[in-house]
Amino acid sequence: MLPTDGPLALEQAIRAAAAAFETASLAYGHGTDNAIDEASWLLLETLGLPPDVAPDYTRALSVEERADCNARLERRIVDRVPTAYLVGSAWFAGHVFRADERALVPRSPLAEFVVNDAFGLLDGIEAPRVLDLCTGGGCIGISVALAFPTASVAASDLSGDALALARENVARHSVGDRVTLLEGSVFEPVQGRFHLILSNPPYVDAADVADMPAEFSHEPLLGLAAGDDGLDLVRIMLAEAAAHLLEGGSLVVEVGNSCEAVAELWPEVPFEWLEFAAGGAGVFLIGRADLLAHAATFERTRTVVRQDGDSRP
Repeated sequence: MLPTDGPLALEQAIRAAAAAFETASLAYGHGTDNAIDEASWLLLETLGLPPDVAPDYTRALSVEERADCNARLERRIVDRVPTAYLVGSAWFAGHVFRADERALVPRSPLAEFVVNDAFGLLDGIEAPRVLDLCTGGGCIGISVALAFPTASVAASDLSGDALALARENVARHSVGDRVTLLEGSVFEPVQGRFHLILSNPPYVDAADVADMPAEFSHEPLLGLAAGDDGLDLVRIMLAEAAAHLLEGGSLVVEVGNSCEAVAELWPEVPFEWLEFAAGGAGVFLIGRADLLAHAATFERTRTVVRQDGDSRP
């Protein structure tokens, strides 16, 4: 925590906050991976300083500013609330999105995929049609619309609360004319075919859910848990995606640590595992032709699991 009296420069405050984070053994992973970056983000936002512009580290903090910072530091340390929820926003693919407990904190490696022109998958397509499954707060679908000005994007999610947040982000970035939000499970509310389907779905397996740090308990479990092996929704996507892709289209899905379960369940399927310069892994790409070639396998291993926990073959 920050001292309440005596001179205190911004650099000293950041280092003091980072030391408190390390003492408390906080878990990161909601936008940063270390105590200094986390402390900088929280304090700069609390002080109204843009986190993407180098600040004046000699700037002195007033008594009132220290009190505001300490209030948020206490919630971060004691209650383990992710910084994105404390400050109400998060960066994704170079854009700022509203973030709160209605949806997961934006943090997918797919941000790099979007920024780098979808790794060329949409090259030469005049008006790309893109589907963002399990959109949450809408950061992936909206970022695609911003990166590809002629693209039309459909974004679906089962959670009405998450879609309410997505609507706010759509309005914030003025893409309501090209981003359509759909409520329903996976492909249920989706019509038409697309050049590209993207998804950062729930993919945390039961063992990892049980071991999640306290920070993750503030996020909606609906956006994290996906059965014993983390692949409940991925099974559905692989079985149904081909019917929603145009010829030559691709499905790109983040599965995180469940990538091992993907390889074990479908060893004969030629998934392409994407590599990211900024780090991050567990994202596969599969084209429509391969989805069709292995359709029988995907149907055989498919289990349709509604996100309320009820299952049916």
